[in-house]
Amino acid sequence: MAVQAIKAERLTGALSRETVKKNVAAIHISGKLTLLQRKLSNVLLLNAYDTLTSARSHTIDARTLAMMVGYNSNDIDSLRASLRALAETVAEWDMLDEQGHQEWGVSALLSFAKLKNGVCEYAYSPALAQKLHDPKIYALINVKIQRNFTSGHGLALYENCYRFVRTGSTGWWSLDIFRKLMGVDGSSYYETFKHLNAKIIKPAVAEVNKSSDIIIEPQTRKKGRAVSEIRFLIRENPQMAMFQIDDSDGVRNLAVYKALRGQGISDRLARQWITEHGPEYVQEKLDYVAGQGAVKSRAGYLRAAIKGDYLEPGSSPSAATPPLDPDAQARLDTARARRDAEKAAEAAAFEARTAERKDRARHLDTVETLVSRRNPTQRDADRRQFLSRLDSDLDREHFRQHGWRSALNASAIIAFWQELEPDAFEDTAG
Repeated sequence: MAVQAIKAERLTGALSRETVKKNVAAIHISGKLTLLQRKLSNVLLLNAYDTLTSARSHTIDARTLAMMVGYNSNDIDSLRASLRALAETVAEWDMLDEQGHQEWGVSALLSFAKLKNGVCEYAYSPALAQKLHDPKIYALINVKIQRNFTSGHGLALYENCYRFVRTGSTGWWSLDIFRKLMGVDGSSYYETFKHLNAKIIKPAVAEVNKSSDIIIEPQTRKKGRAVSEIRFLIRENPQMAMFQIDDSDGVRNLAVYKALRGQGISDRLARQWITEHGPEYVQEKLDYVAGQGAVKSRAGYLRAAIKGDYLEPGSSPSAATPPLDPDAQARLDTARARRDAEKAAEAAAFEARTAERKDRARHLDTVETLVSRRNPTQRDADRRQFLSRLDSDLDREHFRQHGWRSALNASAIIAFWQELEPDAFEDTAG
């Protein structure tokens, strides 16, 4: 059960971790949950995880819960319906205990849930809580990535494949087991593999490969002429690394970025190198490679130069290089001086943006702390008051989606909270 690209309101405690441990046995449950119910189950588990076995019940602000799952924060009826479904859905596990004895069990996903005064309180049965919390047998599910999914079957397949990413394969599942994992067991229509493949497997695989951090490939095995088993080969999705690199620093506007792209370096790799090493270092390696004349693979040589820190300090041109005439040397010196000045200006601007970003992050961390101290009624009033100050529809929509971590409204958010509690920002100044 398993949230990506939305950068919602910054959360505290377990919710700030972004990943939730899903027990291997428990991850096979509740295939018949809808997409939103499955997302809800994951967020509730993430919120409760730190005290899963020590607390009798757990609480979360209902609006925060709705926001993380993707509900309209005012759609309490849908939230109630989904909580009811979780309480009515049976989880089943079948596993070996520490002594090697087989253990089978069933439990409702939630033993109870209630909404009161803007707060959702809920609990797990002790037996299920132990299974969900087991540190030896779990998968880590990214609760941001689940935001990308638009179908319950896609998310269910992702959850059941993700825990095998290190081994590279799910291993063979019988079709009966697979139908159960996808929540279509008991349907005569999906008893036919042709229908199962067309309506469940192919769309779910396509969504996992498009929306998550893994790439999966189905393989089937036959008994006689009929397909009897299925497995999924799994590897990490290299494109997902692109989404982890923040371009708020304006990396694409740097001359060194454009030079890298001109050398055939991909957008993702160019931004990664600049972010990791800084624009000046990367430009130095570009200059080094340019001075080596014809090479078999300029991009490959550049990669090696960056990794190996080629061009040691103090290196000088070859003695075999003929001297330039005075006019040519003057033009070369002028070009080098202009390039050095541009590099210095870029480096200074890069450092300034980095410092500004860090200051902004510290201020938004303070905002997060202030928000966490306020009760649900106060939080709702704060959001309405802030929204009333925004003139642009784009700004208001961005705030509705991303809350107090809205990058588009960062300056306005910080100013708003500095007015409310100016003393809180004294420690973050400078």
